[in-house]
Parts: sequence; C-alpha cells; structure tokens
Amino acid sequence: MNLEQMKQDTAKMIGQFSIPAIISMLLTSLVTIADGFFIGNYVGKEGIAAVNLGLPIIYLYLGVGLMVSIGGVSIAGRVLGAGDRNTCNQVFRQTIVTTLVSSTLLGGVMLLFFQPMLSVLRADGRVIGYFQDYYEIMLLTLPVMVVNSSFGMFIRSEGYPRYYMKISMLDVLLNIFLDYVFADWFHMGVAGIGLASLLAALVSLICILYFFMRKAKVYRLGRFRFSGKMCVQSILNGSSEFIGEMSTGIAMFAYNFVIMRKVGTDGVTAFTIVGYVAYVFSMVVVGFGQGTSPLISFAYGAQEKMLASDIRKRTNRYVFGVGLAVFLLMAAGVKWYSGVFVQNDRVEGMIQSGMLIFMTSFFFSGVNAITSFYFTATGQAFPSAVISASRGLVILLVCIFTLPYLFGMTGVWLAAPVTELVTLGITLFFLRIENFSFREL
Repeated sequence: MNLEQMKQDTAKMIGQFSIPAIISMLLTSLVTIADGFFIGNYVGKEGIAAVNLGLPIIYLYLGVGLMVSIGGVSIAGRVLGAGDRNTCNQVFRQTIVTTLVSSTLLGGVMLLFFQPMLSVLRADGRVIGYFQDYYEIMLLTLPVMVVNSSFGMFIRSEGYPRYYMKISMLDVLLNIFLDYVFADWFHMGVAGIGLASLLAALVSLICILYFFMRKAKVYRLGRFRFSGKMCVQSILNGSSEFIGEMSTGIAMFAYNFVIMRKVGTDGVTAFTIVGYVAYVFSMVVVGFGQGTSPLISFAYGAQEKMLASDIRKRTNRYVFGVGLAVFLLMAAGVKWYSGVFVQNDRVEGMIQSGMLIFMTSFFFSGVNAITSFYFTATGQAFPSAVISASRGLVILLVCIFTLPYLFGMTGVWLAAPVTELVTLGITLFFLRIENFSFREL
C-alpha cells in the first residue's frame, strides 16, 4: 500500500479495494438468491421456509469466522503498516488455522441442536425433512466457505482484490450450474442445492491455495508458533463482527419464532424472499467494509488518523447512495419480483405490502455497519461491539417481540427500520466522542 497515494486520491483507492470486494460479495449473494430460485421452483415454498429456519446456523458460522478473520487481518494490517512483515505473516498463519479448527468443531456441536430448534419453531413434517436434507450437507460446506472467506481477506490485504473476485465469480457460476444440474436433471431437491455449494466451495479453495503457494508475497503458508496473546487480541478485535453475526442469527430465530406463530409458513416464505434484497444490500455494505478496512487499519497504524476518518466518511456517503438506489429500484419492480420465486397469491401479497416498509432501513443500516467496520479496523472494539449489538440484537429483539404483536405482519416489516434508526443515534454519539479526541491531538 502507498500512503501518499491514499492521501492524494482517496476515492480512487476506496474504489480500487472496495469494488472487487463488492463484486465478490454480490456474487456470494447471487448464490443465495439462485438457491432460493431453484428451491422455490423445483421444491416449493416449504423448501424456502426450511432453509430460512436454519439461517441462524449459517450466521453462527459466519460469526466465528469473521471474529477470528477480521480481528486477525486488522492486526496484520496495522503491523504491516508499521513495517513488521514477519509478525504479520505469523498473524496470517495463526488466523487461518484458528478459523479452520473452530469452524470444524462447530459442525459437531450444531448437529445436537437440529431437533430442539425445529421443535421450538413448530415446523411441520415437510419442512423438517427439507431442513435436515439441506443442513446435514451444509455442515460440511460451511467450514470450507468460512476458511475461503478468511483467505480472501488476506488476498485483498496483499493487494490482489481482483484475484479473489475472479475466484468468487468461478464459485458463483459453478454453484448455479450445479444447482440446475442437481435440481433439474437429477431431481435431488434441497440436498442437491447443498451439494452444489459444497463442490463449488472446494474448487474455490483449490484456487485460493494456489495463490498462497505461488503468488503471495507477504502472506505465505508455513509453520507458526501459536500465540495465546495474539489469539485473544484477534478475538477481542473481531468481537463486534461475532456479535453482529450472532445477533443476526438470534434475530432471525426470533423473526421465525414470531412469524410462525402469527402467520405461519407463508409468512416465513414472504420474509425470506424480501430478505434476499436485504441480503444483497448488506453484501454491498460488507464489500465496502472489507475493502476499506485494510486501508483504514494501514492509515491508522501509520498514525494518519484523519486519513482513516476521511475514508470512513466517504464510504458512508457511498453506502447511503447505494441504499437509496436499491430502494427506488425495488419500489418500481416489487410486483414483478414477488412472483419470481413462488406462485402463491397470499405470499406475493405479503411481499408487495412489506417490501418498501422494510427497505427504509437501508437509509441507516449502511452507515451503522461501515462505522462499526471502521472502529474494528482502528482497534476500537468497544464502540464497534456496541453498535453491532444494538442493531443486531438488543434493540432489534425488542422491536421483533413488540411490533408484530401490535401491528401484525406490518410490525415484522417495521422492526428493521426502527432498529437501524435508533442505532444511528448511538453511532453518531461514538463518532462525536472520537471527533473530540481528534481535536485534542
């Protein structure tokens, strides 16, 4: 990274690092949407609902992976900015191994929670069958996906964001092709969709390993000495991401719990389909966050704190603009979109009535998320964790368990916008504190 170039053309550097990351994240979201399309059209609305009921499992994996990975890459970036290449390489190796071990062990634990989760949610027979068929395969797939994502962060930190973007493109194209083959040719249902994800992830892992064995200049595979202190620092530094993903998983469970009791399977299906749009937007935000985090941590490690803050401000403006664009686009196409995944009048009506309400959260959620990324990248774990916990757990759970009982399904759609608006106040509070500290420098 070139500090002078970052100062002279900050917007260009943000684009250079963020756009490939955004494309990678969008491709990742495209896999989820494609899975939903094939499940909805080849299995039915019960299949979509079954996959949605298990999303807390996926968020748990992502939480563990992001906690270790983002915490590690943040430390490595600051150490690299200070000129210590050997230590940052040790951080890289330990981060990858810790991610692999923790995500693998998690799979065995999660098998024990299948039946209790389905019992609490009151899932019916067909939904239970689809759930088991899909997630028994995904427990093998998710550790590979988490490790791939961790590797990808270090590839971007190496200065090769386009390489990981190409791997993501390969993963998506292969995944969609295999979705079609297993669902249409072999009629394997949700199990085929899960198998497609596993095979695509393994091919991506091979391409990633080739990069680190042949092309990497800073981060190289090899032996390392495990450092408990470094592990604790990584976990603490990435704790906000863990809280954020875990909060999302708990919130998703709460959403499903309330919707299954208030509306039933149709409500879960409608919420899932609306959630695809939210997932796409969140992937854009995560792409910006992952793309700019190495820039922010490098600038902060080089004692250019105002530059790091400027990168955050510019990125916040960009994600607000994206949120506005997505809102306007879906406002124009909501009727068409509601019929793409299922042909059911009740489900389509719920989607059309709730889409715009839910998407008003996009005006605030991007700013909250990017600011949380910023605090993590600069080693300020506490404000990052508070923001993540507020928008993903504390305030959101209050809204989930109150608004639907007051306003029915409309309350479900209102929960996210109200949460993000309240969290925005907390975000601005922490930024104001930081501004005061900058004035004292």
